[in-house]
Amino acid sequence: MALLENIRLFVRVYELGSMSAAARDQRVSPAVASSRIAALEQHLAVRLFQRTTRSLRPTEHGEAFYAGAREVIEALEAAEGRVAAITGSVRGLLGVAAPLALGRRILAPRIPEFADAHPEVRLRLRLTDRNVDLTGEGLDLAVFLGTPEDSTLKLRKICDCRRVLVASPGYVAARGMPKTGADLLAGHECLILRFPGAAEFRWPLDTPEGTRRFAVTGRLDSDDGAVLTNWALAGRGIALKPLFEVAAHLASGALVEVCEAARPAPVQLVCLTTHRRLQDPKRKLFMDWAVPVLRDAVAAAEAHGPAVQEPR
Repeated sequence: MALLENIRLFVRVYELGSMSAAARDQRVSPAVASSRIAALEQHLAVRLFQRTTRSLRPTEHGEAFYAGAREVIEALEAAEGRVAAITGSVRGLLGVAAPLALGRRILAPRIPEFADAHPEVRLRLRLTDRNVDLTGEGLDLAVFLGTPEDSTLKLRKICDCRRVLVASPGYVAARGMPKTGADLLAGHECLILRFPGAAEFRWPLDTPEGTRRFAVTGRLDSDDGAVLTNWALAGRGIALKPLFEVAAHLASGALVEVCEAARPAPVQLVCLTTHRRLQDPKRKLFMDWAVPVLRDAVAAAEAHGPAVQEPR
Protein backbone atom coordinates (compact mmCIF):
# COMPACT_ATOMS: atom_id res chain seq x y z
CA MET A 1 0.00 0.00 0.00
CA ALA A 2 2.89 2.36 0.73
CA LEU A 3 4.14 1.95 -2.83
CA LEU A 4 0.72 2.87 -4.26
CA GLU A 5 0.52 5.96 -2.05
CA ASN A 6 4.03 6.96 -3.15
CA ILE A 7 2.98 6.56 -6.78
CA ARG A 8 -0.13 8.64 -6.14
CA LEU A 9 2.02 11.36 -4.59
CA PHE A 10 4.47 11.22 -7.52
CA VAL A 11 1.57 11.80 -9.95
CA ARG A 12 0.47 14.89 -8.03
CA VAL A 13 4.02 16.28 -7.82
CA TYR A 14 4.38 15.79 -11.56
CA GLU A 15 1.00 17.41 -12.36
CA LEU A 16 1.37 20.34 -9.97
CA GLY A 17 5.07 20.91 -10.63
CA SER A 18 5.71 21.51 -6.95
CA MET A 19 6.58 19.31 -3.98
CA SER A 20 4.93 21.66 -1.49
CA ALA A 21 1.74 21.98 -3.58
CA ALA A 22 1.51 18.21 -3.90
CA ALA A 23 2.09 17.85 -0.16
CA ARG A 24 -0.83 20.21 0.54
CA ASP A 25 -2.96 18.34 -1.99
CA GLN A 26 -2.25 15.01 -0.29
CA ARG A 27 -2.43 16.51 3.21
CA VAL A 28 1.10 15.64 4.26
CA SER A 29 4.05 17.85 5.20
CA PRO A 30 6.61 18.82 2.53
CA ALA A 31 9.21 16.81 4.44
CA VAL A 32 7.04 13.67 4.34
CA ALA A 33 6.32 14.22 0.64
CA SER A 34 10.01 14.60 -0.13
CA SER A 35 10.94 11.44 1.79
CA ARG A 36 8.19 9.44 0.03
CA ILE A 37 9.41 10.56 -3.40
CA ALA A 38 12.94 9.63 -2.34
CA ALA A 39 11.66 6.18 -1.28
CA LEU A 40 9.98 5.74 -4.68
CA GLU A 41 13.20 6.75 -6.44
CA GLN A 42 15.13 4.23 -4.35
CA HIS A 43 12.57 1.53 -5.23
CA LEU A 44 12.94 2.28 -8.95
CA ALA A 45 16.70 2.93 -8.72
CA VAL A 46 16.33 6.12 -10.80
CA ARG A 47 15.95 9.83 -10.14
CA LEU A 48 12.44 11.04 -11.02
CA PHE A 49 12.91 14.79 -10.49
CA GLN A 50 15.73 17.29 -10.82
CA ARG A 51 15.53 19.47 -7.73
CA THR A 52 17.08 22.87 -7.09
CA THR A 53 16.25 25.46 -4.47
CA ARG A 54 14.05 27.26 -7.04
CA SER A 55 12.67 24.62 -9.36
CA LEU A 56 11.58 21.02 -9.72
CA ARG A 57 11.23 19.29 -13.05
CA PRO A 58 10.87 15.65 -14.08
CA THR A 59 13.86 13.79 -15.41
CA GLU A 60 13.71 11.62 -18.52
CA HIS A 61 12.92 8.68 -16.21
CA GLY A 62 10.23 10.74 -14.49
CA GLU A 63 8.60 11.59 -17.82
CA ALA A 64 8.60 7.93 -18.79
CA PHE A 65 7.26 6.79 -15.42
CA TYR A 66 4.39 9.30 -15.29
CA ALA A 67 2.28 7.77 -18.07
CA GLY A 68 2.38 4.33 -16.46
CA ALA A 69 1.87 5.76 -12.97
CA ARG A 70 -1.22 7.66 -14.09
CA GLU A 71 -2.63 4.45 -15.60
CA VAL A 72 -2.00 2.63 -12.31
CA ILE A 73 -3.91 5.26 -10.31
CA GLU A 74 -6.78 5.37 -12.81
CA ALA A 75 -7.02 1.56 -12.80
CA LEU A 76 -7.05 1.54 -9.00
CA GLU A 77 -9.81 4.18 -8.90
CA ALA A 78 -11.85 2.24 -11.46
CA ALA A 79 -11.45 -0.99 -9.47
CA GLU A 80 -12.46 0.75 -6.24
CA GLY A 81 -15.48 2.16 -8.08
CA ARG A 82 -16.59 -1.26 -9.26
CA VAL A 83 -16.36 -2.66 -5.75
CA ALA A 84 -18.27 0.33 -4.35
CA ALA A 85 -21.00 -0.17 -6.94
CA ILE A 86 -21.45 -3.77 -5.77
CA THR A 87 -21.25 -3.12 -2.04
CA GLY A 88 -23.06 0.22 -2.07
CA SER A 89 -20.25 1.65 0.07
CA VAL A 90 -18.96 5.00 -1.23
CA ARG A 91 -15.84 6.40 0.37
CA GLY A 92 -12.78 8.52 -0.23
CA LEU A 93 -11.84 12.14 -0.86
CA LEU A 94 -14.00 14.23 -3.20
CA GLY A 95 -12.65 17.59 -4.42
CA VAL A 96 -15.32 20.04 -5.62
CA ALA A 97 -14.91 23.57 -6.99
CA ALA A 98 -17.69 26.16 -7.24
CA PRO A 99 -18.09 29.90 -7.92
CA LEU A 100 -17.64 32.06 -4.85
CA ALA A 101 -21.13 33.54 -4.42
CA LEU A 102 -22.99 30.38 -5.40
CA GLY A 103 -20.70 28.27 -3.24
CA ARG A 104 -21.07 30.45 -0.16
CA ARG A 105 -24.79 31.14 -0.41
CA ILE A 106 -26.24 27.95 -1.90
CA LEU A 107 -23.85 25.01 -1.99
CA ALA A 108 -21.84 25.28 1.23
CA PRO A 109 -24.88 25.49 3.57
CA ARG A 110 -26.27 22.28 2.03
CA ILE A 111 -23.00 20.30 1.94
CA PRO A 112 -23.49 18.95 5.51
CA GLU A 113 -26.62 17.16 4.26
CA PHE A 114 -24.53 15.26 1.73
CA ALA A 115 -21.82 14.60 4.33
CA ASP A 116 -24.36 13.21 6.82
CA ALA A 117 -25.85 10.90 4.19
CA HIS A 118 -22.39 9.61 3.13
CA PRO A 119 -20.15 9.53 6.22
CA GLU A 120 -17.30 7.69 4.46
CA VAL A 121 -16.81 10.52 1.93
CA ARG A 122 -14.39 13.32 2.82
CA LEU A 123 -15.33 16.46 0.85
CA ARG A 124 -12.99 19.30 -0.01
CA LEU A 125 -14.81 22.42 -1.30
CA ARG A 126 -12.79 25.04 -3.18
CA LEU A 127 -14.52 28.34 -3.96
CA THR A 128 -13.23 30.54 -6.78
CA ASP A 129 -14.59 32.63 -9.63
CA ARG A 130 -11.72 31.75 -11.96
CA ASN A 131 -11.51 28.79 -14.32
CA VAL A 132 -10.06 25.73 -12.60
CA ASP A 133 -7.86 22.96 -13.98
CA LEU A 134 -9.54 19.80 -12.69
CA THR A 135 -6.56 17.52 -13.32
CA GLY A 136 -3.83 19.97 -12.39
CA GLU A 137 -5.54 20.98 -9.15
CA GLY A 138 -6.56 17.48 -8.12
CA LEU A 139 -10.29 18.17 -8.30
CA ASP A 140 -12.98 15.64 -9.09
CA LEU A 141 -15.64 17.99 -10.42
CA ALA A 142 -16.54 21.65 -10.70
CA VAL A 143 -19.78 23.58 -10.59
CA PHE A 144 -19.21 26.10 -13.36
CA LEU A 145 -21.09 29.18 -14.57
CA GLY A 146 -20.47 29.62 -18.30
CA THR A 147 -19.17 27.64 -21.25
CA PRO A 148 -16.00 25.65 -20.50
CA GLU A 149 -13.12 26.17 -22.91
CA ASP A 150 -11.85 22.61 -22.41
CA SER A 151 -13.91 20.47 -24.79
CA THR A 152 -12.52 17.25 -23.29
CA LEU A 153 -14.53 17.71 -20.10
CA LYS A 154 -17.82 15.92 -19.49
CA LEU A 155 -20.64 18.41 -18.93
CA ARG A 156 -23.90 17.89 -17.05
CA LYS A 157 -26.25 20.85 -17.32
CA ILE A 158 -27.94 22.10 -14.16
CA CYS A 159 -29.98 25.02 -15.52
CA ASP A 160 -29.86 28.25 -17.51
CA CYS A 161 -29.24 31.31 -15.33
CA ARG A 162 -30.65 34.69 -16.22
CA ARG A 163 -28.27 37.64 -15.96
CA VAL A 164 -28.90 41.33 -15.43
CA LEU A 165 -27.00 44.61 -15.56
CA VAL A 166 -27.38 46.43 -12.25
CA ALA A 167 -26.41 49.70 -10.63
CA SER A 168 -27.43 51.65 -7.55
CA PRO A 169 -30.20 54.27 -7.78
CA GLY A 170 -27.59 56.86 -6.79
CA TYR A 171 -25.35 55.92 -9.71
CA VAL A 172 -28.25 56.15 -12.16
CA ALA A 173 -29.31 59.53 -10.75
CA ALA A 174 -25.78 60.89 -11.17
CA ARG A 175 -24.79 59.29 -14.47
CA GLY A 176 -28.07 58.61 -16.26
CA MET A 177 -29.92 55.41 -17.17
CA PRO A 178 -28.19 53.44 -19.95
CA LYS A 179 -30.75 51.76 -22.19
CA THR A 180 -28.67 50.04 -24.88
CA GLY A 181 -25.30 48.38 -25.23
CA ALA A 182 -24.01 51.46 -27.04
CA ASP A 183 -24.97 53.58 -24.03
CA LEU A 184 -22.62 51.51 -21.86
CA LEU A 185 -19.70 52.58 -24.02
CA ALA A 186 -20.56 56.26 -23.67
CA GLY A 187 -18.98 57.29 -20.41
CA HIS A 188 -20.30 54.68 -17.99
CA GLU A 189 -18.18 52.89 -15.39
CA CYS A 190 -18.47 49.12 -15.80
CA LEU A 191 -17.33 46.86 -12.97
CA ILE A 192 -15.39 44.02 -14.52
CA LEU A 193 -14.78 40.45 -13.38
CA ARG A 194 -11.20 39.91 -14.46
CA PHE A 195 -8.72 37.10 -13.85
CA PRO A 196 -6.37 35.11 -16.11
CA GLY A 197 -8.54 33.78 -18.93
CA ALA A 198 -11.63 35.85 -18.01
CA ALA A 199 -13.69 37.32 -20.84
CA GLU A 200 -16.41 39.17 -18.92
CA PHE A 201 -15.07 42.55 -20.04
CA ARG A 202 -16.75 41.67 -23.35
CA TRP A 203 -20.37 41.59 -22.24
CA PRO A 204 -22.75 39.52 -24.43
CA LEU A 205 -26.00 41.48 -24.71
CA ASP A 206 -29.19 40.60 -26.57
CA THR A 207 -30.03 43.20 -29.22
CA PRO A 208 -32.57 43.34 -32.08
CA GLU A 209 -29.74 42.13 -34.32
CA GLY A 210 -28.98 39.16 -32.05
CA THR A 211 -26.38 38.69 -29.33
CA ARG A 212 -23.51 41.18 -29.57
CA ARG A 213 -20.41 41.45 -27.42
CA PHE A 214 -19.63 44.92 -26.10
CA ALA A 215 -16.06 45.68 -25.02
CA VAL A 216 -16.89 47.63 -21.87
CA THR A 217 -14.37 49.50 -19.76
CA GLY A 218 -14.12 50.74 -16.21
CA ARG A 219 -11.59 51.78 -13.59
CA LEU A 220 -12.43 48.98 -11.16
CA ASP A 221 -12.11 45.24 -11.66
CA SER A 222 -11.81 42.22 -9.37
CA ASP A 223 -11.52 38.44 -9.53
CA ASP A 224 -14.30 38.14 -6.89
CA GLY A 225 -17.88 38.61 -8.10
CA ALA A 226 -19.08 39.55 -4.60
CA VAL A 227 -16.72 42.52 -4.63
CA LEU A 228 -18.35 43.75 -7.84
CA THR A 229 -21.78 43.50 -6.20
CA ASN A 230 -20.59 45.54 -3.23
CA TRP A 231 -19.09 48.17 -5.53
CA ALA A 232 -22.38 48.39 -7.44
CA LEU A 233 -24.27 48.81 -4.14
CA ALA A 234 -21.85 51.62 -3.25
CA GLY A 235 -22.63 53.45 -6.49
CA ARG A 236 -19.28 52.81 -8.15
CA GLY A 237 -20.61 51.51 -11.45
CA ILE A 238 -22.58 48.92 -13.42
CA ALA A 239 -22.13 45.19 -12.85
CA LEU A 240 -23.15 42.19 -14.95
CA LYS A 241 -24.49 39.63 -12.49
CA PRO A 242 -26.42 36.35 -12.43
CA LEU A 243 -29.93 37.27 -11.33
CA PHE A 244 -29.89 34.80 -8.42
CA GLU A 245 -26.97 36.71 -6.85
CA VAL A 246 -28.64 40.13 -6.85
CA ALA A 247 -32.38 39.35 -6.81
CA ALA A 248 -32.73 40.34 -3.15
CA HIS A 249 -31.01 43.69 -3.80
CA LEU A 250 -33.32 44.33 -6.75
CA ALA A 251 -36.37 43.47 -4.66
CA SER A 252 -35.27 45.85 -1.88
CA GLY A 253 -34.45 48.67 -4.30
CA ALA A 254 -30.77 48.77 -3.31
CA LEU A 255 -29.98 47.98 -6.96
CA VAL A 256 -31.95 48.68 -10.13
CA GLU A 257 -31.77 46.98 -13.49
CA VAL A 258 -30.25 49.01 -16.32
CA CYS A 259 -30.10 48.43 -20.08
CA GLU A 260 -33.44 46.62 -20.11
CA ALA A 261 -33.51 46.90 -23.91
CA ALA A 262 -30.26 44.92 -24.13
CA ARG A 263 -30.23 42.36 -21.34
CA PRO A 264 -27.23 40.03 -20.97
CA ALA A 265 -27.54 36.64 -22.62
CA PRO A 266 -28.31 33.83 -20.12
CA VAL A 267 -25.47 31.60 -18.99
CA GLN A 268 -25.41 27.87 -18.25
CA LEU A 269 -24.77 26.47 -14.79
CA VAL A 270 -23.14 23.05 -15.22
CA CYS A 271 -21.25 20.29 -13.44
CA LEU A 272 -17.92 19.43 -15.06
CA THR A 273 -15.76 16.35 -14.63
CA THR A 274 -13.11 14.57 -16.63
CA HIS A 275 -14.02 11.51 -18.68
CA ARG A 276 -11.52 9.38 -16.78
CA ARG A 277 -13.18 10.20 -13.46
CA LEU A 278 -16.75 9.91 -14.64
CA GLN A 279 -17.24 6.31 -13.47
CA ASP A 280 -16.24 6.97 -9.86
CA PRO A 281 -19.49 6.41 -7.92
CA LYS A 282 -18.87 9.20 -5.41
CA ARG A 283 -18.63 11.75 -8.24
CA LYS A 284 -21.89 10.55 -9.76
CA LEU A 285 -23.50 10.42 -6.34
CA PHE A 286 -22.53 14.03 -5.65
CA MET A 287 -23.77 15.24 -9.03
CA ASP A 288 -27.08 13.41 -8.62
CA TRP A 289 -27.49 15.20 -5.28
CA ALA A 290 -26.17 18.63 -6.30
CA VAL A 291 -28.02 19.14 -9.60
CA PRO A 292 -31.57 19.35 -8.15
CA VAL A 293 -30.34 21.24 -5.06
CA LEU A 294 -28.72 23.93 -7.20
CA ARG A 295 -31.49 24.03 -9.81
CA ASP A 296 -34.18 24.57 -7.18
CA ALA A 297 -32.16 27.17 -5.27
CA VAL A 298 -31.40 29.21 -8.40
CA ALA A 299 -35.06 29.11 -9.46
CA ALA A 300 -36.19 30.21 -5.99
CA ALA A 301 -33.73 33.13 -5.95
CA GLU A 302 -34.62 34.24 -9.46
CA ALA A 303 -38.31 34.30 -8.55
CA HIS A 304 -37.62 37.43 -6.47
CA GLY A 305 -36.05 39.27 -9.40
CA PRO A 306 -37.57 41.46 -12.12
CA ALA A 307 -40.29 40.10 -14.38
CA VAL A 308 -39.18 37.62 -17.03
CA GLN A 309 -38.55 39.38 -20.32
CA GLU A 310 -40.80 38.25 -23.12
CA PRO A 311 -38.92 36.80 -26.12
CA ARG A 312 -38.53 39.26 -28.96
